[in-house]
This record gives sequence, C-alpha cells and structure tokens, in this order.
Amino acid sequence: MTHDLVLHCAGREVARYLVGPGLPARLSPRPYLHPVTTLGGIHVTEARPVDHPHHLGVSVAVPDVEGVNFWGGRSFVRGRGSTELDNHGVQEHTAFPHRGPDGCVEELRWLRRGAELLRERRTIAPVPLTDQAWALDFTYALTNTSGHALTVGSPATNGRPGAGYGGFFWRAPKEPAAPAVFSPDAEGELLAHGARADWLALAGQGWTLVFAGITEETRRDPWFVRAGEYPGVGSSLAAVQRLAVEPGETVVRRIVTVVADGRLDRGDADTLARKAVTA
Repeated sequence: MTHDLVLHCAGREVARYLVGPGLPARLSPRPYLHPVTTLGGIHVTEARPVDHPHHLGVSVAVPDVEGVNFWGGRSFVRGRGSTELDNHGVQEHTAFPHRGPDGCVEELRWLRRGAELLRERRTIAPVPLTDQAWALDFTYALTNTSGHALTVGSPATNGRPGAGYGGFFWRAPKEPAAPAVFSPDAEGELLAHGARADWLALAGQGWTLVFAGITEETRRDPWFVRAGEYPGVGSSLAAVQRLAVEPGETVVRRIVTVVADGRLDRGDADTLARKAVTA
C-alpha cells in the first residue's frame, strides 16, 4: 500500500509527497516532496542528483543527531574529514491524522537500528497567493523520546567551517547558470549564507523561491545557501553550536516557501513573502 500524496493548489497539481520511497540505507531514508512545481508547471526541486544523491527534493534532513546521520551520504568527523560510516538513521512514517490534496498532518519516528531517538509531527499545506505564485507551509516538531539528553549537530559543529546545514532543506534543479540569491539587505551567496534574514530568495530560469521563517525560533536560525556548487537552501538548526534537546523536549520549526513563476525582483519577493507569512 502506498502512502504517497498529491498536493493541489489553485486547481493544479503542485507537489508529490513520497512517504515510503524505498531508499537505500546510505541515503538516510525519509519522506520528501518531489517534484514540486510552479503553477505554470516548472519543476523547482531535484531528487537524487548525481552531485549529491542524498539530496531529496524538500525534506527534513539532519546530519548529526547524537552521532546518527539523518542527512545521508558521508559524515564529517573532526580530524578525519568526510568519512563513510555505518551510522545512518531512518525517518519512519507511522500515521496520517489528516491527508488530502489540501495537505497533511503526519506522524513519524526517527530511528537508528530500531531504537527511537525522536518522534515527529509534521504539517504540510499548499497556500494560494496569486495567479503566478503559491506557498508551501511546512512545520515540523521533533520530540526527544530517547529517554536521555540529545544534541543535534552539523559538519560545522564537527569542525568543517561554513557547513552548518541540517533541518528543513530544499534542493533546487541545477541549471546551466547558477541561480541568483538575495534577501532584504544582501545580494549573492557569499553574503546570504550563514546570515539571518526575514526571507531569502533563490531565482532560477523562469522561477523564484522565497523562503521565510514564521516562528521566532525559526527566524533565529541562519540560512544555509548554496548556488555556485549546486542550488539549495536550508534553515540551520545547528549552524555554529550543537542544539541540546532534553528528554521530552520538543523543537518546532516552521518555514513558508513562496513558489513563483518568473524571476522576481527584491520588491516583489518581499511582497509575496509578507503575504505568505500572513496567509
């Protein structure tokens, strides 16, 4: 039985949510959204690309939960660098309290060899904005059910400067030219990466994504940005230091992403981001 879900907005199919994709262990199996499209039908996600096979459209991916890799691929080990380890976890779907073309509420377990570290409640909903734009509203709540304190880390906290990825992550399609990157007060990958901003835009060939944190905690997380090497944007849980999660404690993050046809300028991106946040 498949649990995959098709999402609609403004009467059009805009995303598929793959719940049980049957991935190999090395990719840290997890649910993900792909393809995600603009209302005009342009694909704005990529899954399992040659450059990073563990990049899976839109997902929640964390490279280090108490040493367990929920990101996929190699792990960064202090003093050794990127290293192949048998440390991959899996996000296991358990239930859909709600599911339909208007979105879903999902319950998951984050497991390592059958042992549960975290339990997650995830909410995904498409939101109409204009004739040329819609928004993906994505919330995840991670509760420490391990019975002991956990910490969440990243390659940056393990010794690789600038690699503070982990959390909500969107892999966009790689095109002949790198996408433009800008925020309300910054231009380019170099200035946007690692910075905090109300929103961050990635603009490719005929499409623009505008990412905005909703909650106060989410807005405090820096943006992880790649454009030249590959196009991807994430909201970082542990960009500089490890995030401690006590037993029974819940970490909640909410990101709304505008998905627009065309290349938006800063003014249009700001207008749509504000509309998405208040929709």
